[in-house]
Amino acid sequence: MKCVFCGGEFKKMTTTFRYEEGEKYFFVEHVPAEVCERCGEKTYAPEVVDELLEFAKNKFKPVRKLEVPVFDFAKAC
Repeated sequence: MKCVFCGGEFKKMTTTFRYEEGEKYFFVEHVPAEVCERCGEKTYAPEVVDELLEFAKNKFKPVRKLEVPVFDFAKAC
């Protein structure tokens, strides 16, 4: 399959899915995906997307939590 953005080839891999909605953020590790070898675009099978939506609904407990520093670019300049 060719990437619709750059024409690169896709390869089956596992990746980390990142989700953001308002002030809610989370990562899901080891997600099966097709990843473009050229630009990094990711596609997921429909059944994987269904499972990822369950994470968004807080159906699972996290395996760990991260503390992430937040910077304000406007205040740094």
